[in-house]
Order: sequence, then structure tokens, then C-alpha cells
Amino acid sequence: MIRLPSENIGSIPRPKYLIEAYNAFNAGNLSAAQLDELAKQASRETIKSLEDLGAEIVTDGEQQKFNSFAGYCTHCAPNIAPDGLRIDFSDGHFRHLPRLTSGPFKYQYTADQFLEYTLQHTASKVKQAVISPSLVSLLYPANGLEGYSRMQFTRDVLEQHTREIQRCLNLGADKVQIDFTEARLSLKIDPSGELLQNMVDLINSVLDTFTDEERSRIGVHTCPGSDLDSAHSADIDYKYLLPKLFTIRAGNFYIAMAGEADPTPALRLIRTCLRPGLRVYIGVINPVDPEIETPELVCERVLEAAKYIPLLQLGICDDCGFSPFADDESTSREVAFGKIKSRILGGKLAEVKLAELVGK
Repeated sequence: MIRLPSENIGSIPRPKYLIEAYNAFNAGNLSAAQLDELAKQASRETIKSLEDLGAEIVTDGEQQKFNSFAGYCTHCAPNIAPDGLRIDFSDGHFRHLPRLTSGPFKYQYTADQFLEYTLQHTASKVKQAVISPSLVSLLYPANGLEGYSRMQFTRDVLEQHTREIQRCLNLGADKVQIDFTEARLSLKIDPSGELLQNMVDLINSVLDTFTDEERSRIGVHTCPGSDLDSAHSADIDYKYLLPKLFTIRAGNFYIAMAGEADPTPALRLIRTCLRPGLRVYIGVINPVDPEIETPELVCERVLEAAKYIPLLQLGICDDCGFSPFADDESTSREVAFGKIKSRILGGKLAEVKLAELVGK
């Protein structure tokens, strides 16, 4: 029997009432407690919707990650400004990362808090996404901070990130996914690859503190970004990223592929980078595409990936979250759930076809 693990990556579009609540909170017209309660309501609704679709592993859809997938650790921090590193997207719009204005750096929320709530509302396996230490490292200003060195900042980030992952594992997360969306972007910022190597080193310094069994439950996700139906680094060829990506000492890799114009070169490269014991989840759903993929198209993408990746090491996923930034309404919840349903059904179709091929 062929079994292909199938997982979503992270964010699900927030319901309109939650987006309105975010806006009201930012305008000073809603308390933090009221916002938190509405986010928890949206989390419960998201968990149930994923269960109803037959998802084998669920998440809260990042409903409680205020502002963005990366913003939870800085939400309402007193020493954060909104004008950090500018990230340009392909359609011309841009976002800014937060900027640290003084030390010390302290997580305001941690992902294990969201995980604990999710576990209280499902009997299913649960996956929890955490922001990478490499992205958080970009919050430190280029001109430094008086009395708070980059070295001390990095130590603080790594210590808190390590504890966050450990608590998620201890709570019983089936998987902990490190969001490394900035990997491809780093090659636009620094084409030499030195920044990317530094980022990989940061992640490995955390992973080296875990056991082999724990690392088998930890994964790294990479994609070219997804916001308002556009990407920030889809023009960076995977050949510059994948060899370094696979030096990360995680047990699972989640790699955006459905949005690639020609996935074959990247799939071939993945085959050469694979190590024994790894699981590679190939993206078969493109969140940037407004059309809902058919199960048949998903099946075709799985069969193509299976030409290069051994079945015992293959899984499938979405390319990226559907709304990493909380105010992104370009994709509706209905479309997102429709795409997830196609991934689940298309994966099952592929399991049947692959079993037939193996049996021949």
C-alpha cells in the first residue's frame, strides 16, 4: 500500500470578522482581550474545517498570529518600529519587516501558546509552524544598537527559538515546521550566497541541540513568498538554493514547486541532494493562483515528483501559506479550503496510480 503524507503549510485566510477586528485593534477601538477571543474563535473554526476535509494533520491556520506569520514574536513589543527591511513583491507592492529599536529582544508570543490551544480543540495530529531565527535576525538594524550588540541579540534569538521548538515538541506536536521563506529572498539581497550560508548556520546551531528523534519531527519550509497573489523571489533559480538548503540538519523539507514554470530541474536537483531518512514534501498547490486545482492536476504533479523522489521519502503540501499577512484578502477561505480539498483528493488518486505502477 502506498501512503503519501499530506500537510498544509500554515496560514489560512482569516474570516472577515477577524480582519475587521485586527483593524479595530490597530485603531485603538478594540482591546487585546477582545481580539484574542475572536482569533481563538477563528482558530476553532479553522481546525474543524480542516478535520471536515479529512486532513490527517491539522493546524489553527495561524489565526492567532497577529499582523503576519513572522509578527507574533514582536506583536505589541515596546522596542519595535514598523520600518525595517523592505521586501518588494512581483506586482509592485512591498512589506516591511519590524525593526528593533533597543535591547533586549524578547518574544511577545511563542508558537507553543497557539499549539497548546489547538491541542485542546482536536483529537487529530497537529503541526505547528515557527518563525526561523534567520528571519528574526533581520530585525536588527544595520547600524547597530547602543548597549546591545548583534552578538548578544543573536544569542537571545537562538535561545528563545530553541526553547519555543522544544516546548512544541514536548506538548506533542506531530511536526514543528521552521518557516524559512527568506531563504530564496536572501539570494536577492546578497547574490554571493554568504547571507544564505549564515542563515543556514543559524538554523543548524539550533537543530544541533535536538536528538535525532526530535529532528525527525522538525521540518524546514521554503517558498518564494506569497502575498496579495504575488511572490518576492520566484525569479531566483532553485539551483542556487537547494544544495545549501539540504545541508540543514532537519528531518523534513517542505519545498514550493507548484508555482514553478518548469519543476523538472529542481526535482532532479532534489534527487541529488537527498540524504537517507529525509522526507521531502513537494508543493502541489499554488496559493498565488486564484484557480482551484483539480484533484487530477494534483495527481499529475505527484506522479511527476515520484519520478525523482523515492516514495518512502515523498510527501505533498501546499507551496506556501494562503495568507501569511493577516490583512491579505486576495484569497478567500472558501478558495483556500477548496485547494486543500483538491490536495487531499489528488494525493489519494496518486496513491492508487502509484500502487498500480509499483505492482506492474
